[in-house]
Amino acid sequence: MIAYQLKLGNTQSTELMKIKKNHSLKKYNSFGIEANSRYFCQIKNNEQIQALLEWRQNTDIPLLLLGGGSNILFKKDYQGMTAVIATKGIEIIKEDEKYTYIKVAAGENWHQFVRWCVENNYAGLENLSFIPGTVGAAPMQNIGAYGVELADHLYALEAIELCSGKVKNFTQQQCRFAYRDSFFKSIAFGQYLIQSITIRSPKKPQWKIEYAGIKNVLKGQEINAQNISNSIITLRQSKLPDPAIIGNAGSFFKNPLLSEKKWQALKQQYPTLPSYPQPNGLIKTSAAWLIDQCGWKGKRKGNAGVYQKHALVLVNYGNATGKEIGELANDIIKSVQDKFAIELEAEPRIIA
Repeated sequence: MIAYQLKLGNTQSTELMKIKKNHSLKKYNSFGIEANSRYFCQIKNNEQIQALLEWRQNTDIPLLLLGGGSNILFKKDYQGMTAVIATKGIEIIKEDEKYTYIKVAAGENWHQFVRWCVENNYAGLENLSFIPGTVGAAPMQNIGAYGVELADHLYALEAIELCSGKVKNFTQQQCRFAYRDSFFKSIAFGQYLIQSITIRSPKKPQWKIEYAGIKNVLKGQEINAQNISNSIITLRQSKLPDPAIIGNAGSFFKNPLLSEKKWQALKQQYPTLPSYPQPNGLIKTSAAWLIDQCGWKGKRKGNAGVYQKHALVLVNYGNATGKEIGELANDIIKSVQDKFAIELEAEPRIIA
């Protein structure tokens, strides 16, 4: 192990950034894939962030920032530095007549933060319950579920520009959120370390309960954040495997966005094709439905497979390698392309 100590003027920080060599990443990715990182560290405070930035300026070794590892697939060992962001902190920073503003550190567990909001009567995020990962990873792909996206409630974001070490503040608009996308995932990929986000919780919430069976689970209950959150947890547990038991990264593919013309043509051939009209005029359809129609649901190839309860979830049933999961994903992409002329896009980042 190497202890990297940040120099601050004529003094040194008391917090060491401990660097490990050839460290296993198996417990840091929700697929449970066995892969090693050439260098590895955990970042728990601002001093260690500064130490990481200084370390990076003095080396040309690539840097991989990880949160909960719930949106990544390792097909091979990582030949760089993997830094797990584990900073903590939740605080109310201000209130006005309409909203409460909650700032939360990037290393906080996302679901635990949502439950903290629910238990303290801060509404807005309840539909995003039980999504794995950390707060800092959430804005990268603009996480969403059951009719709500992070973009709907994010007020501001604080990030460190890796090349300069400067802290920059982003408004919701500057994050350029789109469906499972953001400024940080596309335009500025690998250029920032997200340090915190600020959520805007409405004091008069507009509950979103029309989506995918929520009303049925809520039947007979009061409509509030606590009950909606509990219903979402029930729904997700009924459909999705627990990564602690069966390795997975949740939804592996994005739902495709189709033009009206293409959707109409497919609808004539496949009358049950799902459709969700978008504000930009495109039609979102269900990747799970497409995969299911190709006969993949419940199929296995060795220790890699498609979950029997949800066609969108690829799973590691034992000791599957990242390469095996990747090959299965490619086979699914090809079959959907051949049958529907739609190219599926993977959600997780793939290290290959």
